[in-house]
Amino acid sequence: MSDWTPIVGLEIHAELFTRSKMFSACPVVDSVTAAPNTAVDPVSMGLPGSLPVINREALEMAMQVGLALHCEIPPFNQFARKSYFYPDLPKGYQISQYDHPISRSGYLDIDLPDGGSKRIRIRRAHLEEDTGKLVHTSEGSLVDYNRAGVPLLEIVTEPDINSPEEAEAFARKLRGILRYLGVNDGDMSKGVMRIEPNISVKHKDDIGYRTRTEVKNLNSIRSVFRSIAYETTRQIAAWESDEGVRQATMGWDEARQRTVVQRFKESAEEYRYFPEPDLPIVEVSREWVEAIRGRMPELPDARRERFISALGLTAYDAGVLTAERAVADYFEAALAVAANAKALANWIIGGLFTLVNRDGIEPEQVGERVSPGALAALVNLVEARTINKQTATDVLNEMWETGGDPAQIVAAKGLAQVSDGGVIEAAVAAVLAANAESVRDYLGGKEKVFGALMGQVMRELKGKGDPAAVRETLAAHLARLKT
Repeated sequence: MSDWTPIVGLEIHAELFTRSKMFSACPVVDSVTAAPNTAVDPVSMGLPGSLPVINREALEMAMQVGLALHCEIPPFNQFARKSYFYPDLPKGYQISQYDHPISRSGYLDIDLPDGGSKRIRIRRAHLEEDTGKLVHTSEGSLVDYNRAGVPLLEIVTEPDINSPEEAEAFARKLRGILRYLGVNDGDMSKGVMRIEPNISVKHKDDIGYRTRTEVKNLNSIRSVFRSIAYETTRQIAAWESDEGVRQATMGWDEARQRTVVQRFKESAEEYRYFPEPDLPIVEVSREWVEAIRGRMPELPDARRERFISALGLTAYDAGVLTAERAVADYFEAALAVAANAKALANWIIGGLFTLVNRDGIEPEQVGERVSPGALAALVNLVEARTINKQTATDVLNEMWETGGDPAQIVAAKGLAQVSDGGVIEAAVAAVLAANAESVRDYLGGKEKVFGALMGQVMRELKGKGDPAAVRETLAAHLARLKT
């Protein structure tokens, strides 16, 4: 296995969230929840005599993605006909781009598990129309044309990916960028983003590439990871047994966790690409490109660097907070009220994310449970030593369930931290008197006993003691006993 390296390129199909379809005024609807065939028109149905018109909003969204991926936006763009017939493309061809895509020659840097980074080159990103959706039943197959004609951006990488982990990192970062731009919500379960890995393997003695296979229409990043891992192992075994690998389109069988052959792969020549005669050439001026660039939001990498340099966050914290735009926006909204950026980051990544993951809440919904201002107020109570961290965790849980104000919860339940020296002195004395054996162990050199005694004092104070004051008082008492 160490003599072989996976060689992977990804094709990512992302629907663009325009109001109308790529080549007509037909509205775009949720293809999962909308009734079948309720958002169709002559163009998306491929009826004779219907003519396409280019959606300018889709062009501009595609340019934003290209710029975010450090691509060149060529001044000359042209659509082409890609000829093939399936029931979900009734006119017998797809309008796509081939020789002259909307963007090309870019890159995306990903973080590696070992702490390093790697640049994955982007070959091209081209616009096309999506197909309809086939629904297979025991009695036959049905077709829903609601999705037919929806603007689709296909992003194609170079074969620079060498492991399932790298593919996962790339997919997650690209999905985050699409969400930052607001052009796609990354919901792979609904098919608005689909990933197709092209997979081959390379032996250490190889000079060129071996035959590849393509796994079609994966609807989760987990499936991307697992399909690459499985197909890599399968191909290595096939080459080592002299069976070889035949170029094919594969499907992913989720139940059996394996790839299966769907058909043997067509070549580009079989699609018979030629310039789309019903659409004009698109000339993209440099002024238009710069106007698009000026409307783009701050992207994850730039935001992460700002959080590190301006706020003093660690690279890890900044990376977690900026991976999703909704989380970064939440953090910055809370930061307007919070006194300590690092403490706020810890409470979002630790306490808040624990609740988010437990309940399966989307990042955009967090503010509905705990507003940014409320979380900042809770963090400020901890920083002011009004409550300790354990009490704050309990308060956060109640805020999550009830939407309550942290100060009001603390006041109503009498949760304010005990910092009174006399009260803490009494609690320490009581614990030491009740735990004579532990005290002897500590005085005999078993310093780990200190933590157990500390816990006893905190319980004596019903979890409301100021940890720093308790630790200082307990240490002083034990030091006096040593002399």
